[in-house]
Amino acid sequence: MAAAPAPDEFAAKPCRLGVIVINYRTPDLVEQCVRSMLDDLAALDARIVIVDNASGDGSVDALARWRAGLGEGAPVDLIASPENTGFSGGNNIGFNALDAEYYLLINSDALVRPGALAALLAAMEARPRAGVVAPRLEDRDGTAQISAFRHHTPLSEFIAGASLSAVTRLMKAHDVPVPVSDTAMEADWVSFACVMIRRAAVDAAGLMDDGFFMYYEDADYCRAVRRAGFEVVYDPSARVVHLRGGSSPVKKRMAQKKRPPAYYYASRTRYFRKSFGPAGLFLANAMWMAGRALGCLRLVAGKAPPPVCEGQGRDIWMNWRTPLRPWRAPARPVAAGKTGGDHAAS
Repeated sequence: MAAAPAPDEFAAKPCRLGVIVINYRTPDLVEQCVRSMLDDLAALDARIVIVDNASGDGSVDALARWRAGLGEGAPVDLIASPENTGFSGGNNIGFNALDAEYYLLINSDALVRPGALAALLAAMEARPRAGVVAPRLEDRDGTAQISAFRHHTPLSEFIAGASLSAVTRLMKAHDVPVPVSDTAMEADWVSFACVMIRRAAVDAAGLMDDGFFMYYEDADYCRAVRRAGFEVVYDPSARVVHLRGGSSPVKKRMAQKKRPPAYYYASRTRYFRKSFGPAGLFLANAMWMAGRALGCLRLVAGKAPPPVCEGQGRDIWMNWRTPLRPWRAPARPVAAGKTGGDHAAS
């Protein structure tokens, strides 16, 4: 069985829609994700590229065997990256491996509902200035997930630090999550768990910033697309199941108020420095601390302050001296039988 090609050995193939799926120790999820799209691909002139982000756990061999089982003409290719370059870097490999009019970036822990790809393409064609279009993300039972957002700003950091419902209501115009909408709308940024991007927007905005290992890269890239003159759109006519936490445990850890991995805060620092300059980064951190102080006033009334992640007051200063230093995944051995993990980048 031939080994999966490295990025520099892969010849870009022209198509109307190029789909990019990143694998990092989640081959079973990748197979489910790709199978959910296969029936819809033939009518769309589409190809899928799976980029293995140096999993080092046998994923490449497993995916190569599975790909061989699809048959010679299946529009699915596998690329083995020699290093884990994170979410942005992995998707950039996919961009370079496909000569497409549109690109679909999709997490391995996502399942495409029938007709969703056609609906996203229709939304793109109906709005020529749409550079990014995101579907409605939902649970298996159809419950909608919030997937459209306002920009992270120093004021939104005050809301996050306070974690008080009264503060959130008072400052709702600056709160990052946008309530689920049943109609298409523009957004500041959208979740890249599944998103379609116009080739012209990529040409204008450039590739994704691979200095972000994981997290905040979607908000950063949507900023770049909007600066290039394109719209960012949420369109619920396309529906995609998102099995949250399947490709990375970070959100689950944060929901449990456990300490997320360092790359999360490194990405946060990079985002605020790029978006608001050196003073903006310090202001964002100061506003978070001020919000936290406000939340702690509950102690005066004998109530516990709202919980935050372990070490968060210290970790928000991650990389503050070198905020634009790219983050790279440290090498780490894989225990037998283990998949996923804190360095998942899919």
